Amino acid sequence: MAAAKKEQKRSFETLMERLEEIVELLEQGELPLDKAISLYEEGAKISAECNDFLAATELKIKKLTKDVRGSVVIEDFEEREENA
Repeated sequence: MAAAKKEQKRSFETLMERLEEIVELLEQGELPLDKAISLYEEGAKISAECNDFLAATELKIKKLTKDVRGSVVIEDFEEREENA
């Protein structure tokens, strides 16, 4: 269980570094099939974790703003920057 908590705390950058390592190893094509499959599975899990991380980050980027009537609206950060 402690290993699961440690794995959850990995940063996006750490996850991407590991994913790049896995891709490099698989691209070399010199691994035994069972090792390649194991690395592929690990890479798929890391990819899903990165996607979840990015989705959560996107939600954090959304800003709460007030429209002209004082109502609170959610506006994408990028749209706000373009309109400024």
